[in-house]
Amino acid sequence: MTALALTHPSELGLCPERSASLVRILQSEIDRKRLPGAVLVVARHGKIALFETLGERDPATGVAMARDTIFRLYSMTKPLVSVAAMMLMEQGRFLLSDPVAQYLPEFANQQVAVERNAQVTLHPVTRPATIQDLLRHTAGLTYEFSGTSAVQRQYCEHRIDIRQTGRDNAAFSRELASLPLMDQPGSIGEYSRATDVLGRLVEVLSGQTLGVFLAQKIFAPLGMVDSGFFVPPAQHGRIAEPFGHDPDGGVLMTMSDIRSQPAMESGGGGLVSTAVDYARFLQCLLNRGQLENVRLLGPRTVDFMTTDHLGRIPARDNLLEAGEGFGLGFAVRTALGLSPVPGSVGTFYWSGMAGTSFFVDPSQELFAIMLIQAPNQRAYYRQLFRNLVYAALVE
Repeated sequence: MTALALTHPSELGLCPERSASLVRILQSEIDRKRLPGAVLVVARHGKIALFETLGERDPATGVAMARDTIFRLYSMTKPLVSVAAMMLMEQGRFLLSDPVAQYLPEFANQQVAVERNAQVTLHPVTRPATIQDLLRHTAGLTYEFSGTSAVQRQYCEHRIDIRQTGRDNAAFSRELASLPLMDQPGSIGEYSRATDVLGRLVEVLSGQTLGVFLAQKIFAPLGMVDSGFFVPPAQHGRIAEPFGHDPDGGVLMTMSDIRSQPAMESGGGGLVSTAVDYARFLQCLLNRGQLENVRLLGPRTVDFMTTDHLGRIPARDNLLEAGEGFGLGFAVRTALGLSPVPGSVGTFYWSGMAGTSFFVDPSQELFAIMLIQAPNQRAYYRQLFRNLVYAALVE
């Protein structure tokens, strides 16, 4: 593999002193016992300027962090599954304007729950949710942990949280489709289980399980050798773990079990990966769909995915920061200001509930990855990391 050779920061327009400061600041957070450990990658112009391992892979054992450490990606799964779906679109398997129910008939004749004065009434959809709605989170779905509405309470009652059931992707899709929608399709951006449904769509359209499709069509071609929906027994010692307590005194999040094959391969949050693997995926996107001699998507498709698809559709505040839109699987920077973090217009990014995050800045030919397992501190470190990366960029 010749892509992403390690290069001195100064050769890629990053200040060596400021790059070292980035590492020192995050190391100080580890020294304060607010983070167990981290893997950091900053790459520009197709080469890696910074590849650092800090702290411990597993604070319970004291094993040091390593470059090949395997992390729970949670929602950093979504960009990979969105790319998988768009690969099928490029093969003519569907149109983005197709109703979801055309391929997943359980989603036909959906109803929207309207809650007023503690009373819930059901109303038919004004139009069916489309595949584009799934990709941009406007399908009327939600997440059970993001609020206490009547629909979200039903998600909890039906144990939609995939970690607690033995459902496969097909059974999950049927269960979710049996529940009312949170909003009319196309009316609002609501971070949701939509990418789990998209994963099931990939299965139906490809005739393969989601895990097999990703392994054959994305992971193997890109050389992502440690990515999948579980970690084989021989590699269990490489798994990153969080602290056994929340350093800020909050309620500790239960981490997903990744040591055995899950019944459901969650397109919204089930994958594991390493910094090296995910860097190859991001370089492929930065190259507009190609890495070395492998092309996953056409350049215009990548451009299309990483532009705003919400337009005037409003987004709830659990989806985006100010000055951002949402594309097909990624949040996208639409304004130079407004957001609390720096970035060029056109920067796209996403993150995961356990603390993993990335951003890609095409105008600077730059991407950066921070892999941590610190769920309750994730928002703070996402912002800090991006601030420090842009502070180091001097040319």
